[in-house]
Amino acid sequence: MAKVHVTRSDKADTDFEYTSSDKTLLDSLQSNGVDMLYHCREGFCGACRCKLKSGSVEYLNEPLAFVRKGEILTCCSQPNEDIEIELL
Repeated sequence: MAKVHVTRSDKADTDFEYTSSDKTLLDSLQSNGVDMLYHCREGFCGACRCKLKSGSVEYLNEPLAFVRKGEILTCCSQPNEDIEIELL
């Protein structure tokens, strides 16, 4: 299991463990009460984009939305290790 640390400017930081029962990072964020934007759940729109501050993720399917260096899409990724993300 990977630990996930979430920072955001409008709310307190959140920490939780990503479990294999959650298919994607977005699923895990939602099941742990973290509200965030998303639309497609397939990597097409980029609405769930966030900054990856530390750690690494793997994509279940390659995102079609443009992803800048240092950013990830939570809808189609899983953490490989402990990560820290910043919601935009």
